[in-house]
Amino acid sequence: MFSDQNKTPQRPGGPRPNLSGRPNRLALVFFIIMAGLFIFYFFRGNTRTVQEIRYSDFISYLDQGLVESVTIHNNNIMDIFLRSAAGQDPSPRKTLIPYEDPNLLALLKEKNVHISGAAANINPWRILIEMLPWVIGFGFVWFMFRNMQGSGNKAFQFGKSRAKRYQDEGKKFSFSDVAGQKDAKYELEEVVAFLKNPQKFTKMGARIPKGVLLVGMPGTGKTLMARAVAGEAGVAYFHMSGSDFVEMFVGVGASRVRDLFEQGKRNAPCIIFIDELDAVGRTRGAGYGGGHDEREQTLNQLLVEMDGFDSKDGVIILAATNRPDVLDPALLRPGRFDRQVMVAMPDIKEREDILRIHSAKIPLGKDIDLSRIARATPGMSGADIANLVNEAALFAARKDKPGVEMPDFEEARDKILMGVARTTLVISEKERRMTAVHEAGHALLHYFLKNADPLHKVTIVPHGRALGMAMSLPEEDSYSRTRGWIEDRIVICYGGWIAEKFFFDETTTGTKQDIQQATEMARHMVCEWGMDEGLGPVAYGQEEEPIFIGKEIARHKDYSEDTARRIDKAVQDILDAARKTAGKILGANRDKLEKLSDALLVRETMADDEVRALLELPPQENRTSLAGK
Repeated sequence: MFSDQNKTPQRPGGPRPNLSGRPNRLALVFFIIMAGLFIFYFFRGNTRTVQEIRYSDFISYLDQGLVESVTIHNNNIMDIFLRSAAGQDPSPRKTLIPYEDPNLLALLKEKNVHISGAAANINPWRILIEMLPWVIGFGFVWFMFRNMQGSGNKAFQFGKSRAKRYQDEGKKFSFSDVAGQKDAKYELEEVVAFLKNPQKFTKMGARIPKGVLLVGMPGTGKTLMARAVAGEAGVAYFHMSGSDFVEMFVGVGASRVRDLFEQGKRNAPCIIFIDELDAVGRTRGAGYGGGHDEREQTLNQLLVEMDGFDSKDGVIILAATNRPDVLDPALLRPGRFDRQVMVAMPDIKEREDILRIHSAKIPLGKDIDLSRIARATPGMSGADIANLVNEAALFAARKDKPGVEMPDFEEARDKILMGVARTTLVISEKERRMTAVHEAGHALLHYFLKNADPLHKVTIVPHGRALGMAMSLPEEDSYSRTRGWIEDRIVICYGGWIAEKFFFDETTTGTKQDIQQATEMARHMVCEWGMDEGLGPVAYGQEEEPIFIGKEIARHKDYSEDTARRIDKAVQDILDAARKTAGKILGANRDKLEKLSDALLVRETMADDEVRALLELPPQENRTSLAGK
């Protein structure tokens, strides 16, 4: 439920230029320069040719009287110049004095050799080359420590917070960019008022909640609501996922929590948003096997930090989760996340508003009716609707249309609800016939049960793992179900099983999901919803849900064996009654069942109006089809 994409995350303290590529460019330039100097020094021509000889050869030249003069460098290197009249190459020679020779000077004087000394020949290029390994080593160490000062996944930065700061550039993100959610906005407006004018509350002695927990189903817009609060208040917004706190190293999560809160205090007033809080805030002590639990230590540090700062600091903690039931009770007590804001699924008016926001980005055809699309998408979240609009645009683009039309939205909705059609799957004719009979049995019952939702579409084209599907959609939003609706739904589940028995005198494995769904609803009716007259409105069996797993693996049996038999009998009675009702209806309309099965073999997919025209049934008003009025 948002109108524009996330802005580029900035570092705390405002936007900074992007330097991500500069270190690599500087390193490349430095390497090229040093390589050039190295090549220049070692491969440049030398105008002076010096021949290096052994010290024993020098003694031999000296004994023969061929040495005219010598120049001694650093007491261990000697340049030798021979007499030109000796018939030798006049080029200078060089030798290394290998040992302390006290008789050398006396011998040179005896042979009338001119002796001179010179300071060491300091070559800056040679010094530079010799220092090159040290320079590279120190540069590598500097580069490593430079990375340690950054953020993200760089070396040794395990204890630093990975929170991203979002800055509004241009248009400010506000509540108007989030469609619907009036109740949630009303609750959060108080937080916005406090961030704008905290004196209004503090002078009355009032204490604003330190933490606000956004609770709702996935895709309802919890993250966007947090961004909208920050945009309305005009303060910094730090975003971090709950899973970012925990690492494989002990103590990292607690360190990141401390760093996150210090970062928030430095940038106060601000909002710190922790997404998917249940990743780090699950109930403590639920794991088996003992040992050190890094997640629990991170949670402990989070609890301490939330107690350690005052709301007067101007730091508001927002968090989001779709599993509030698994959170540690210490997180939900007053003084921490003491306010819960429900971010509910959108109703029909809110879905229309969400459609209007997202469809503003795409070209729409003249036949588009957003109110009809909203009415035909019950149970969809804001993220689902955004996906619906995108899929419709993709369908229109594939067909080279100038704009998105209603049939494109129909195809997009079918893809989302039923899955991608597997048109290339090869199915035998017998199996297609059995699938057509099965789906016709489901579809036909929708027209003879008063509490059932209207049929939307029936198809024998495989979608996902199903070989066929008969789908219904409610005409209006519903937040609870009656016993009549549930019983009719169980009857529809047995439609495919009964139809297969009528035509083939046997059933297929395709009834597995139908039987499972019917059994689950019947058991819920008896054990949880109090819809059995004999057992009464009593809840039987409590779910045992180990928090470390996150889903039910067992049901606590808190009733006697006699009650267990009565529960099984009540469930069986509901299923038997539904199966008899389905058999009675389909048996009385066997001709329509056969006619619809034959039509499905030819057309493969039939909408509600096509089925009604085929079976000569009255039209349904306000139907959910998007292809026509």
